[in-house]
Amino acid sequence: MNLLVSHLVDAAAVGELLWDHFLAPSTRAWLDEVAGGPGRGRVLLAWLCGVHDCGKATPAHQRLWPEGARAVREAGLSWHEPTAAKHRWRHDRAGGFLLRSVLSDAGWSPEQVEWVWPLVAGHHGLFPAEGQLPEPRRAQGQLRGEGNWPRVQQELVRWFTQALGFAGVGAVQPVSVPSRAAQLHVSGLVVMADWIASDEHHFVGVDDLDEVSMEAARKRAGRAWAELGLRGGWGSLTAPASGVFEARFGHAPRDSQLAVLEAARAMQAPGLLVVEAPMGEGKTKAALVAAEELAARFGADGVFVGMPTQATSDPMFSQVRSWAGAIDAGLAGQVALLHGKRMFNKEWTALLAADAELDRRFAGVDEYGMHCGDDEYGLAAVSQAPADAVAERQAPAQWFLGSKRGLLCPFVVGTIDQLLFAATRTKHVMLRTAGLAGKVVILDEVHAADVYMSQFLREGLRWLGQAGVPVVLLSATLPPSQRREFIDAYLLGAASKEEAAFPAPPEPVGYPRVTAAWLDDDRAAPRFDVREAAAWRPDVPVEVEILSEQMLGAGSTTEQRRAALDAGDRAVADLLEQWLAVGGCALVIRNTVARAQSTFAELQARFGDDVRLLHARLTVQARADRTEDCLQLLGPPPKPGDDPRPPRPARLILVATQLAEQSFDVDTDLLVTDLAPIDLLLQRIGRLHRHAGTVRPSSVEQPRVVVTGFDDTGDRPPRLLYASEKIYGRYLLLRTAAEVSRARETGWRIPTVVPELVDRVYSGQPLVPEGWVEAETAARTDWEQEQSARAAGATPFLLTRLGEHEAPTLEGLHSDGVSGGGSESLMEAVVRDGERGVEVILVVADGDRYRTLAGRALGPNGEVPDGVLDEVLGATVRLPPTLSQAAVQECRVLPGWQGHPWLRYSLALELDGQHRKKLGETVVRYDTELGLVEETKQ
Repeated sequence: MNLLVSHLVDAAAVGELLWDHFLAPSTRAWLDEVAGGPGRGRVLLAWLCGVHDCGKATPAHQRLWPEGARAVREAGLSWHEPTAAKHRWRHDRAGGFLLRSVLSDAGWSPEQVEWVWPLVAGHHGLFPAEGQLPEPRRAQGQLRGEGNWPRVQQELVRWFTQALGFAGVGAVQPVSVPSRAAQLHVSGLVVMADWIASDEHHFVGVDDLDEVSMEAARKRAGRAWAELGLRGGWGSLTAPASGVFEARFGHAPRDSQLAVLEAARAMQAPGLLVVEAPMGEGKTKAALVAAEELAARFGADGVFVGMPTQATSDPMFSQVRSWAGAIDAGLAGQVALLHGKRMFNKEWTALLAADAELDRRFAGVDEYGMHCGDDEYGLAAVSQAPADAVAERQAPAQWFLGSKRGLLCPFVVGTIDQLLFAATRTKHVMLRTAGLAGKVVILDEVHAADVYMSQFLREGLRWLGQAGVPVVLLSATLPPSQRREFIDAYLLGAASKEEAAFPAPPEPVGYPRVTAAWLDDDRAAPRFDVREAAAWRPDVPVEVEILSEQMLGAGSTTEQRRAALDAGDRAVADLLEQWLAVGGCALVIRNTVARAQSTFAELQARFGDDVRLLHARLTVQARADRTEDCLQLLGPPPKPGDDPRPPRPARLILVATQLAEQSFDVDTDLLVTDLAPIDLLLQRIGRLHRHAGTVRPSSVEQPRVVVTGFDDTGDRPPRLLYASEKIYGRYLLLRTAAEVSRARETGWRIPTVVPELVDRVYSGQPLVPEGWVEAETAARTDWEQEQSARAAGATPFLLTRLGEHEAPTLEGLHSDGVSGGGSESLMEAVVRDGERGVEVILVVADGDRYRTLAGRALGPNGEVPDGVLDEVLGATVRLPPTLSQAAVQECRVLPGWQGHPWLRYSLALELDGQHRKKLGETVVRYDTELGLVEETKQ
């Protein structure tokens, strides 16, 4: 048994340690301000962390354990059990209800009561409305308690308050009301303290009231903190001095990188920094150094770096570890990789393996004190570190790696989804907010957020602005309208306004360009700092060609479509034979997996082993291995001290999907690409002649992009690849096709022309030839309707609904229920516009037993022998969305997986001996070279 008062003081003691060893200086500063002066924020936080469970002092909770219930009754507190048994009253809502009364009776002002009670009522992850607090009427007071119960509840809060050193409950009252974002931040800290103090490995139950004290609780909390290895980031950071780029990265800064740092220094308050610069300009390095400046000036204690995809997160993880280690050697071990496939990142798993001997017992606890051995990101949190070995850890404390806790790590690299999740009305969203608040947030490739994702990004920027979190946005191809939307969202949040008529920021002229935005001291008017700089490399003239492709209408037969596809593949192969006759490296980007597979097959028949294929329907292990192989062969030259790399191949052709257009640091001599909107097309061109000093064959010394995927019809509007229209919409593709057609004569000077091209295509100004205008007008109408519908589709999932951005408290935040789901795959579907395809693990059903794809034997029910788990997990593949429903209906968790912490929720796709399976009306096959292939539809 653990006395309730024992848990309250334990949680309060953990709250003190959060203040001492975890909170950012900026968080401590505003807590002190709210509490009434220096040092008062610490004890206020401890009180909030401890008082969270006051609702357990009710019959509703005390009756749940028969032995404890008898003890309570023997102490003179009673209830009518038959009545109480018929109803339920959650102790978190009971706590909010009781605390409102206790605080009011103690003389607290209504505005202070109203922001504090939701912290208690919402500490299990959901914030109810005030009307949802009281016990059910039919309980007739038997859940709240009558007789002496009100006195006991008052006394419990009084005793706990005085144990913390306050004269009484009235003395706790803050002097100001924090922002709603700050309240959500504190709520996350309360949950964090509760989960730590609920760990029975460290907080053994106390059943003797004489043994309960703050002194004893502090000793328990101190031991737990040391054994868990918890810590914050760098604490108070010194502003970077001259020479910081050389110290961090081994080279002098480029002009554009200096402009980013100078803009950060010009900001007079936490704000938004938008960096637009060419591909390969070094934006991320500039952002990391700017983060040091912003952290030093505004009291941040760590960094979150959000990337567009899991694949782009992995190399960034290495870069951030190197940067953090250059600041302080101990910080490299505090960087977490946060995405659903991190177990396939060799650097991450090696760090965890290095900590394995330190991590043997701790499994963590959830919000109910239940022990859990796995998390939503596929990694088990299995143990605790001995107190004397904490400093030897190579990766963040295992406690941080449990479900929903990843953003609480001091330094985090993950997908942008992690920030988007924090903008959704989901359970325990406060933990995500607490993980982002107190950091500098860097988001790369923000142009990749479509209209649906942008709703969540803008909502997230509102909350970050209100929380005073400095944010750095990076993009090579950001439309001006999107830049303005992001700036407005952040400033509206900082001003705590639903809407406001802020003046537009000055429009930058040059490229690279940096725009800084923040509010003045009165938080009433925006301030801007706009800078331009010269790109580090001179313009490169890129020749633009069109490879016209026959497009068939809706009435064409399967055979006709197949013949047209084959003809298009042959045309690409013919072109590559011409340009790569004496060698060279080419990148071919197709807009669909099926198209990439078809092109690969044709090219492999002609060029043999010189061809590689990379797309999203490979198994995760194959995709990781192929990505690493491409980076080794075509990536940037190694730095001093790096492992040697194989020489650049004499000839190589990489066929890929859109995976290759974002943060994929490869250098190719020739690019062949399907038509895509201009910003994405320019991103793809960013892989062309990317690294200076590369020796290229004479035939490809001049950078050249060949655009295909549409028929070149001259004066008539082009017919576009149907799949491309479905992905991107006809409107932007038509306008981009017009620019591509024009560029055949003039080429493009990259990077100077990049912002001009993006602005023209997205501006809506007249652009297409006269013969295309009617088709463009119709396409624009369809596009605008679709954009509006998709934006509206995000509304039900947003953390704050329209009209609520000026709400003063968290009351009712979840009153309409949660949006989305708890798992990462379900959340991805919420923030990325619908079903992304079910993930399955491929196994081969061989009679009455199972094998892995590589042929290793599993148990008769799929049991996984020691040493085979990585191979099984590595066979995970994401199915096309069209097959998701069939997969859910026809696939199952193998019986031998049901008790396994990493496999118990994983669907197995049971292939036959030819690696085939019928799903619904479609036969799929897994080919070791092509990946998952949709063979037939019956």
